Amino acid sequence: METSLLIGIASFAFVTSVTPGPNNLMLLASGAQFGYTRTLPHMLGIVLGVAMLLLSVLLGLGVLFSVYPALYSILNVAGAAYLLWLAYKIASGPVTAIEASEQGNSVPLTWWQAALFQFVNPKAWMMALGSVSTFSLPGEDYVLSGAVIMLAFALIGFPSISVWAGTGAKLRTWLNNPARRRGFNLFMGTVTAATLLLIVDI
Repeated sequence: METSLLIGIASFAFVTSVTPGPNNLMLLASGAQFGYTRTLPHMLGIVLGVAMLLLSVLLGLGVLFSVYPALYSILNVAGAAYLLWLAYKIASGPVTAIEASEQGNSVPLTWWQAALFQFVNPKAWMMALGSVSTFSLPGEDYVLSGAVIMLAFALIGFPSISVWAGTGAKLRTWLNNPARRRGFNLFMGTVTAATLLLIVDI
């Protein structure tokens, strides 16, 4: 493979992984609420989910959107509904130890929940469809180029999203009282919901 193509794949993987979107905003909120270590499964789930999504597109799943355009509308609706639910969970997160104990289900997203979320995450679909359609090579080079795309998103994606979880974890020292925590939760929930304006076309 040409060096220019490798640079293009790496650049695309970095830009799409590090820029704001549902995954990164949820990681920022999770890092602030639970810390970096407890957010690691969430991050690993994102990397695994993106890899599974890329593999699905490489195997032809993305073609279904061209054949059945209504499927993309269904994906948008499902993704929007789930994202709004996650935004609500972020906004209503506990701000005191008492609230945390009362909300026994207030735990970080698990790796499998984060992985499955990628299949209803419109930005993840745009990343997968965009990278495969732009950088995969035809013929006998298709498998190799597909493997390189998946590897690039895994190797570049993880440190890129880690920045968001790490930033959230650093904010924990500032979020040292219920008022700040509640304000932060409401802000992050609102911003997470607002990403729908940028990534969903319903």
